[in-house]
Amino acid sequence: QVQLVESGGGLVQAGDSLRLSCAASGRTFSNHVMGWFRQAPGKEREFVAAISGSGDSTYYTNSVKGRFTISRDRAKNTLYLQMNSLKPEDTAVYYCAADGTRPETLVVFHKLASWYDYWGQGTQVTVSS
Repeated sequence: QVQLVESGGGLVQAGDSLRLSCAASGRTFSNHVMGWFRQAPGKEREFVAAISGSGDSTYYTNSVKGRFTISRDRAKNTLYLQMNSLKPEDTAVYYCAADGTRPETLVVFHKLASWYDYWGQGTQVTVSS
């Protein structure tokens, strides 16, 4: 069966860095858009970043631009999120997701959770002030 497994979360201080990984198994997503979402306590799940199948195009929510970098290793079927200059407001459960249906082109609608077919179980990121 298809699985997305996130890792790399933890408890850090403001200003620190973390690198999240998402390993996919059961099928390849090398030609599909993948993304990261997050959900803070009491809030709705929100879009963080997405990357095209080729890896050439990326899209970020404004609050993480310049601090977070999404990347992928197509050969390893793995997605990454490098998070620098972390802030307490980045505290959330981070989920990776894959659009297993549409072509690899990244479009603005990939900020919508409904455009993704597969989800990981999430990894907790806590940033203390």
